Amino acid sequence: RWCTLSDLEQRKCAELSKVLLVVLPLATVNSFTRVSCIRAQNTHDCIDKIRVNKADAVSLDAGDVYSAVKLYGLTVVAKEIYEEALLGNCVFAVAVARRGSLDIQRLGGVRSCHNGARWTSGWNIPLGFLLARNELHWNEDQPLSQVISQYFNASCIPGVGVTSPQLCALCQGPKSYVRNKNHFCETSSSEPFYDSEGAFRCLKRGVADVAFLDHLIIMNGTGWVSLHSFDSSLILDSEQEEYELLCPDGSTEKLSAYGTCNLGRGPGRAIVSRHNFQKITKKFLTMIQHLFGQKGKERDKFELFASAPFRGKNLLFRDATQHLQLLEGKAEISHVLGLDYVALLKGLGHEVSPAGLVPWCCISRAELRKCEEWALSIKSHPLVCVQATSMTSCIKLIKSNEADVATLDATHAYVAGVCGLVSVAAECYDTEDSRTSELPPIYAVALAKKNARHLNIHNLRGRRSCHSHLYSPGGWLLLSRYTVGALENNTVNCDIGSAYQSYFWKGCMPGAGGNLCKVCIGEDEMEGAKVTSRCAGNHNERYYGNMGALRCLVGSPNGRNFGDVAFLEHHNLLKNIKILRSSGWAKGYTLNDFELLCPDGRRVAVTDWADCNLGPVPPNIVMTRPVTMTKIYNFLMKSQESLAMNLDSKFHLFNSQEYGESDLLFKDATHYLVLTDHQAYRSILGKAFFQLAESVFNCTHAAAARGFPQSQNSLQQLLPLGIGMRMFQG
Repeated sequence: RWCTLSDLEQRKCAELSKVLLVVLPLATVNSFTRVSCIRAQNTHDCIDKIRVNKADAVSLDAGDVYSAVKLYGLTVVAKEIYEEALLGNCVFAVAVARRGSLDIQRLGGVRSCHNGARWTSGWNIPLGFLLARNELHWNEDQPLSQVISQYFNASCIPGVGVTSPQLCALCQGPKSYVRNKNHFCETSSSEPFYDSEGAFRCLKRGVADVAFLDHLIIMNGTGWVSLHSFDSSLILDSEQEEYELLCPDGSTEKLSAYGTCNLGRGPGRAIVSRHNFQKITKKFLTMIQHLFGQKGKERDKFELFASAPFRGKNLLFRDATQHLQLLEGKAEISHVLGLDYVALLKGLGHEVSPAGLVPWCCISRAELRKCEEWALSIKSHPLVCVQATSMTSCIKLIKSNEADVATLDATHAYVAGVCGLVSVAAECYDTEDSRTSELPPIYAVALAKKNARHLNIHNLRGRRSCHSHLYSPGGWLLLSRYTVGALENNTVNCDIGSAYQSYFWKGCMPGAGGNLCKVCIGEDEMEGAKVTSRCAGNHNERYYGNMGALRCLVGSPNGRNFGDVAFLEHHNLLKNIKILRSSGWAKGYTLNDFELLCPDGRRVAVTDWADCNLGPVPPNIVMTRPVTMTKIYNFLMKSQESLAMNLDSKFHLFNSQEYGESDLLFKDATHYLVLTDHQAYRSILGKAFFQLAESVFNCTHAAAARGFPQSQNSLQQLLPLGIGMRMFQG
């Protein structure tokens, strides 16, 4: 389902669908269930339609690609490649004016037209250029759009929004109170001054004095100027001398000199889709390019990168495209767009989430899949899914405004609270609706095989250990009281990160390092294994979490890579033992094959966790920044109500088994979320747990080296943006 932005794009898309039915065998066509063309209001409407599964793919300007990925949770699957030898995917940002009328140093107070708000050549590079030259003076406390309004006399910047009327003053799209009939100042071809062709049209009609656009409009495959169009408002060859490029040094050049006279260059357009649809999208792009690309075997029937037959330009893809470059695997947005360009976008404030949008931080591909299903099941609420590599990374993303919210275990919630985040909700594991009473505990336990009768809690030194993850409440923090003596006065083992390395022979503590990664297996048992996932602090490591620690104890399916003892939580232990058999991981294990190791040296049945445990584990806590607390609170209330009312929904917020893991986004034992706007995170964690965490982190140097603070005075190690505690004290 390709998203289109104009009637002409609809026609070209429909023709593609029609031709595919002719040239492909029926079986091949059915594998794509044909091509549908989904008409959208504007580019952001396209992004939203893809996000909520009403469309599947679209080609966007790099600025919109960044927003689609960072703010709406989409993924990049391919790039348009233009002049392979010269630029590849890059475009030059150029400023065009009538000959003899302007130079780049006299733009203040003129009228301007731009191809699109937050677009590479019409916004990002020109504004970066003007800011770098101190032509624009921006106090970041005020919106950048306000600064631009004060700099130019009037503008047309499609997509800038109704809150900046001066930047839409020159636009000429139809106005209407009916949403789907209003195209004024929108990133849609119904706005005459939209895109680079529109920005130039604005200049030619005398509406503006300068146009900011990309070089592709003034070139063809040979590099000669080519502004021909079925629209007579663009120029003919005989009119080229009437216009010129404004160069950074104050000089001017003819239009064909864009390679040396430009404001900078940035990435061109790219194709985006949903994470769970990227393989199908890549397969589709490969097929249509093979058939209808520049060297396509069916190019006589349809040209993928030509719009003239439909009396338009740049329909579906840029006409200058030579081919589509498919991206391998999950491409990082900084690698797709370039580190310098991404740094520019961050500097221009592109990472601020639109009002009402809820970017939820996920730590693995499995969590991302569940989060996307959550978003699709509550289409009326703006949930997007942001990928991180660990809970620590989520805290950093929330602090830097790249995500808004995450569910954190008790230890990470302690760190997040010290770093200024606040609690919004806590998981409740009670079957009764006792929302006003104290939250029932989950217990940390030590589990061993029943036939390893020589093991007890006092003789674990030198053994092979399995932990749910680094900094986990049960497998790292509470465990320290019984192994490396975290509460002993003046102990040399105060740094428990280092102490664990010498206490156990080897083990798997996902997210750690050294010998505590030697038992980990990464995705070795999974198709498409990646070495980098080994010992990762997320579900991509098969020994991560409670289910992972149990897998580690029994060993990998081939009978290798196992531990002597596992430290995990009791809440889904019985269920996970059953899953061992049903998933094919390990056959023959029953509850009777395991025992718990008690603090007093006893060993008891796995069902006796209430009397044999390492301590209660506080519930997971949903954490966010103070300024987004109300938004997240309202979202969670509406989301819970929506899911509770939709009895036919196949999505279950507190069930992860269908995604091949356990405890994704929330613990599977959760019955509901207790909204905690009146409760500080300290009271949720409890006094004893908070004091233990405080004592450990005040002296755990290994933790600080990985980004966690030793104390409140060392927060700079966790906050790369240099935000101090003074903002959150008192």
